[in-house]
Amino acid sequence: MALHELKCWPIPFAAVSSGAKTFEFRKNDRNFRMGDTLLLREWIPSACRNRDGEYTGGQLRFRVTYLLAGPSFGVPTGYCVMSIAEVSP
Repeated sequence: MALHELKCWPIPFAAVSSGAKTFEFRKNDRNFRMGDTLLLREWIPSACRNRDGEYTGGQLRFRVTYLLAGPSFGVPTGYCVMSIAEVSP
Protein backbone atom coordinates (compact mmCIF):
# COMPACT_ATOMS: atom_id res chain seq x y z
CA MET A 1 0.00 0.00 0.00
CA ALA A 2 1.37 3.36 -1.05
CA LEU A 3 1.09 6.92 0.24
CA HIS A 4 0.20 9.47 -2.45
CA GLU A 5 0.69 13.16 -1.70
CA LEU A 6 -1.78 15.12 -3.85
CA LYS A 7 -2.65 18.77 -4.44
CA CYS A 8 -6.30 19.60 -3.74
CA TRP A 9 -7.83 22.96 -4.65
CA PRO A 10 -9.76 24.83 -1.90
CA ILE A 11 -13.38 24.08 -2.95
CA PRO A 12 -12.97 20.29 -3.27
CA PHE A 13 -10.72 20.32 -0.17
CA ALA A 14 -13.52 21.93 1.86
CA ALA A 15 -16.05 19.41 0.49
CA VAL A 16 -13.83 16.46 1.42
CA SER A 17 -13.12 17.99 4.83
CA SER A 18 -16.85 18.40 5.59
CA GLY A 19 -17.65 14.84 4.47
CA ALA A 20 -19.83 15.98 1.55
CA LYS A 21 -17.34 14.63 -1.01
CA THR A 22 -16.37 10.99 -0.48
CA PHE A 23 -14.56 10.29 -3.75
CA GLU A 24 -11.62 11.44 -5.83
CA PHE A 25 -11.53 11.52 -9.64
CA ARG A 26 -7.90 11.54 -10.77
CA LYS A 27 -5.61 10.80 -13.65
CA ASN A 28 -4.29 7.34 -12.80
CA ASP A 29 -0.64 8.21 -13.33
CA ARG A 30 0.38 6.82 -9.91
CA ASN A 31 -1.09 3.31 -10.19
CA PHE A 32 -3.62 3.94 -7.39
CA ARG A 33 -4.86 0.81 -5.59
CA MET A 34 -7.44 -0.05 -2.95
CA GLY A 35 -5.87 0.36 0.49
CA ASP A 36 -3.54 3.19 -0.58
CA THR A 37 -3.43 6.35 1.52
CA LEU A 38 -4.07 9.78 -0.02
CA LEU A 39 -2.54 12.79 1.68
CA LEU A 40 -4.59 15.66 0.29
CA ARG A 41 -2.77 18.99 0.67
CA GLU A 42 -4.79 22.16 0.13
CA TRP A 43 -3.33 24.08 -2.80
CA ILE A 44 -4.20 27.55 -4.07
CA PRO A 45 -3.29 27.79 -7.75
CA SER A 46 -1.80 31.04 -8.95
CA ALA A 47 -3.82 33.28 -11.25
CA CYS A 48 -0.51 34.34 -12.76
CA ARG A 49 0.93 31.97 -15.37
CA ASN A 50 4.53 32.44 -14.28
CA ARG A 51 3.80 31.38 -10.68
CA ASP A 52 2.98 27.86 -9.53
CA GLY A 53 0.69 28.51 -6.57
CA GLU A 54 1.06 27.70 -2.91
CA TYR A 55 0.07 25.26 -0.20
CA THR A 56 -2.12 26.58 2.63
CA GLY A 57 -0.90 24.11 5.23
CA GLY A 58 -4.24 22.27 5.32
CA GLN A 59 -4.01 18.53 4.84
CA LEU A 60 -6.27 15.50 5.12
CA ARG A 61 -5.45 11.80 5.14
CA PHE A 62 -7.80 9.30 3.46
CA ARG A 63 -7.72 5.60 2.58
CA VAL A 64 -8.85 4.35 -0.83
CA THR A 65 -11.73 1.97 -0.10
CA TYR A 66 -12.81 1.28 -3.69
CA LEU A 67 -11.33 2.04 -7.10
CA LEU A 68 -12.98 2.16 -10.51
CA ALA A 69 -10.43 2.56 -13.31
CA GLY A 70 -11.11 3.40 -16.95
CA PRO A 71 -12.01 2.45 -19.52
CA SER A 72 -15.19 1.23 -17.89
CA PHE A 73 -18.52 2.57 -16.66
CA GLY A 74 -17.94 6.02 -18.16
CA VAL A 75 -14.48 6.51 -16.66
CA PRO A 76 -12.04 7.53 -19.42
CA THR A 77 -8.91 5.53 -20.17
CA GLY A 78 -6.06 6.60 -17.88
CA TYR A 79 -8.35 7.95 -15.14
CA CYS A 80 -9.95 6.54 -12.00
CA VAL A 81 -12.63 7.24 -9.43
CA MET A 82 -11.69 6.35 -5.85
CA SER A 83 -14.06 6.02 -2.91
CA ILE A 84 -12.25 7.42 0.13
CA ALA A 85 -12.65 7.23 3.91
CA GLU A 86 -10.90 9.43 6.45
CA VAL A 87 -7.99 7.85 8.31
CA SER A 88 -8.15 8.48 12.06
CA PRO A 89 -5.19 10.50 13.35
